[in-house]
Amino acid sequence: MQMQIALEEKDNFMNRPLLTGQVLERIATEFNQLQFHAVQSKGMPLLDKVRPRIAGITAMLQQSLEGLLLEGLQASNVDIIRHCLRTYATIDKTRDAEALVGQVLVKPYIDEVIVEQYVQSHPNGLQAMYNKLLEFVPHHCRLLREVTGGAISSEKADIVPGYDFLVNSVWPEIVHGLEEKLPSLFNPGNPDVFHEKYTTSMDFVRKFERQCGSQASVKRLRSHPSYHSFNNKWNLPVYFQIRFREIAGALEEALSDTLEEAPAGSSYCLLATHMVWMSLLKCWSDQMFLPLLAHRLWKLTLQILARYSVFIGEVSVRPISSENTKESKKSVPVVRKESSVSLNPSEDQGNGSSPESQPLPSISSTQLLYVAADLDKLQDQIPDILEMIKPKLEMIGFKNISSIAGALEDSKTSLSACVPTLNNRIIQDLSESSFAYLKSALEVPRLYRRTNKEVPTKASPYVDSALKPFYRLHNEYKDILKQPVIHQWLEGALSESTQKYYETVSDVLSSVKKMEESLKRLKQARRTVTSNPVGTNGGMSDDNKIRLQLALDVEYFGEQIQKMGLETSSIKSFSALTELVLTAKDQASAEQS
Repeated sequence: MQMQIALEEKDNFMNRPLLTGQVLERIATEFNQLQFHAVQSKGMPLLDKVRPRIAGITAMLQQSLEGLLLEGLQASNVDIIRHCLRTYATIDKTRDAEALVGQVLVKPYIDEVIVEQYVQSHPNGLQAMYNKLLEFVPHHCRLLREVTGGAISSEKADIVPGYDFLVNSVWPEIVHGLEEKLPSLFNPGNPDVFHEKYTTSMDFVRKFERQCGSQASVKRLRSHPSYHSFNNKWNLPVYFQIRFREIAGALEEALSDTLEEAPAGSSYCLLATHMVWMSLLKCWSDQMFLPLLAHRLWKLTLQILARYSVFIGEVSVRPISSENTKESKKSVPVVRKESSVSLNPSEDQGNGSSPESQPLPSISSTQLLYVAADLDKLQDQIPDILEMIKPKLEMIGFKNISSIAGALEDSKTSLSACVPTLNNRIIQDLSESSFAYLKSALEVPRLYRRTNKEVPTKASPYVDSALKPFYRLHNEYKDILKQPVIHQWLEGALSESTQKYYETVSDVLSSVKKMEESLKRLKQARRTVTSNPVGTNGGMSDDNKIRLQLALDVEYFGEQIQKMGLETSSIKSFSALTELVLTAKDQASAEQS
């Protein structure tokens, strides 16, 4: 009986031509009561008879609410809007109200603003479009936000809770419009354009979030399906793969066997190291970095450093050629054992060849010094990498910087492990280059025996030639190499070459002595003046000239070592060499006197 009376009252109300907000609120309240009775009367015959009438009342009520809400929005009538939204809330149809606002109020604006032709043809077209979209909320949602509590000026007493038009009406329509009318927005084919579009879009999202009235609203926005749909449209893995191929391809090309010099203005000597550093900078540059790819870029950073470490190890064992840097740029057959660390994008394809069977490309002495200088400088710049990365990681809320610093320190240690081998190769090369001339001491006897040559007064030319590699290192590379490193190499190479020089001089002096004793025996046997080794003018003997020349050579050799800022006491075998030639010189002086 109560349900029948309620139906008749509602029919009377619904037949009125115009329903005000207050009347609709009353109808909604009664309608809820009716729904309650219907639930209580479940299974009764009467319910089947009145069900069509309930459906009709429901449809009429919603129709009236829609019309009145649109009227209130068009007239900017806060009271009507408030009554309508309360009524929607009363009959538990808040989502219908939000959907209506999305379709009638938001969609036409979105369709007008999101125009692909405009975005593509105008400079900063995308930014201009997003700015227009952001204007929608303050210009067209002000009353809705005031009524529902989404604005700062809303009075709590008049707030209609349960609505979030920005999240449920505005945002879904924006996303739908972007996905349908601007599909090129998400294309990762051009990484530079993609990066610009992505950063501009994410900036728009952050600004839209700031328009939300509360943290709760922002949280609802971030959990909304359309929010996830928008983020998932950006194919970041594909973008990273393209960037990876760019960096890896350029780097592997630079890590070639030709070892070209770095471009003018670079702080490095070789193109290989220059490209390593530029690759690291690019990973964390504003033009490439994206917060969601921080972990991938960090891994790539470590891969680049590891690849360079392998490269240094390979270069350190190459045979040293006598070619100068420019000549050595000629193509050399590339072959060696494949490294376990490679950034080559096509490394998995393989070529079926056997690299172990091919010879190693050569390296010049200059290039070897360049490698050492670059390696030292890159190690010094490892802390700069950390300072470059830190702001980016802080941006995404990563705080465990110590783990990053530790990993970079490990990379530095790996690079440092290449230094001893490199140092030994440089020292060996310097020593061999020097001794190639120092062994000319073997020719000194030939210059004085039976040549009637004058008594020597200065060092032999071969000493200056032997010192040239050391002069060059000391004078020409002081701007790219640290002084302690140069001194370490000079001491090591001089020690090695001096040891060989000592052995050579010792052999010469021994040979001279044997020759001298042999001539003396011959003289005694023949007892003739013609066999006297003394010169025709009664001056210094040939043997003593040889001794004196070697003493002059060693003395000059020591003087030049000191001029390079080194102590002869730090050069192994030099004291023994000096003692050897001084003894010979004293012998010559004693015989002369």
